[in-house]
Amino acid sequence: MTKAGVRAAIRVARRAFVAGLAPGERARLEQALAARLQSFAGQPTASYAAMGAEIDPHAADGLAAPLLFPRVGDDRLSFHAVPRTGLVPGFSGIAEPAATAPAKVPRIVLVPLVACDVAGNRIGQGAGHYDRSLAALRAAGAVTAIGLAWEVQIVAAIPTDAWDEPLDWVATPARLVDCRASR
Repeated sequence: MTKAGVRAAIRVARRAFVAGLAPGERARLEQALAARLQSFAGQPTASYAAMGAEIDPHAADGLAAPLLFPRVGDDRLSFHAVPRTGLVPGFSGIAEPAATAPAKVPRIVLVPLVACDVAGNRIGQGAGHYDRSLAALRAAGAVTAIGLAWEVQIVAAIPTDAWDEPLDWVATPARLVDCRASR
């Protein structure tokens, strides 16, 4: 299946999964996700503002020191220290820091995704912002990329392109997968 085909199928499956959750279950699962991320606490961590059926990392905000959020630039993301409440509508209506927020370099990047596999191959929205950003961060030093997903978003294999940057870990409410061990 092509990336576009996987993206379309998993978006449908993700929406159906989230729509089928009992009241309060989504919040419980997002708390379980935060517990899976505990071993990464105390580091400069880039999070994100979830949209729609994406798993929301907000329950893990207290683990970051400091908490950073991405801002879309010309070809990649920059990361800025700002509280979640300080985000403003930005690129494509996505909540992001204002341009005046202090820029910082993350050691941990929580990465949203549409689909992934246990080897750390990921399909995002399709614009490549995270791939280019992770490549630049890795070229400049150590960074750990953790994809966040519902279990329904993990598939057997993801088609890849030469520019795709793999995830180091995948975290779901049920498990933490070391993708480096699968490569």
